[in-house]
Amino acid sequence: MSLVKQVMQEVNEVMGLIDEHQLQDAEAIIQKDKRIFVLGAGRSGLMAKGFAMRLMHIGYTVYAIGETITPSVQAGDVLVAVSGSGKTASILELTEKVKADGVQIVAVTSRPDSPLGKLGDATIVVPGATKAGDGVQSIQLLSTLFDQSVHITLDVLCLMLSRRDNVSNEAAKQTHSNME
Repeated sequence: MSLVKQVMQEVNEVMGLIDEHQLQDAEAIIQKDKRIFVLGAGRSGLMAKGFAMRLMHIGYTVYAIGETITPSVQAGDVLVAVSGSGKTASILELTEKVKADGVQIVAVTSRPDSPLGKLGDATIVVPGATKAGDGVQSIQLLSTLFDQSVHITLDVLCLMLSRRDNVSNEAAKQTHSNME
């Protein structure tokens, strides 16, 4: 079997395990009248930023934690935190702090029983392999399968949000960068 087919088989296996009820729980929390913040480290952080960009395209006020122009997270905001292991110290520290301050948490992890998974007001379990060896096993390096599957899962969540909010592809194009 070719490498492309093996990778696609892995992604299809993980995506087949995504619980759409968990996406619906996250959809209920993510509302246009709330500020949305995203948080992740390394490649998971890049997946979170991709999600933030797509949320912006469909009309949300969204920020990536760690950017110089990101305001402080306040009670009433939503934090989407991504960590494959659910144990990344930098992610957990901030998530615990803002949850105590009244921020709703959408946790994205491969481990629902992890500290991050337990913090989520909504937890989306993406069971792709991580550096720790969790989840569906993979021929790919480190947490590649988790990150690929998170990207697709969060894009599905954006599709759900755009349909709920009646945001068309044409409307989303209006907020897309014209720099390309």
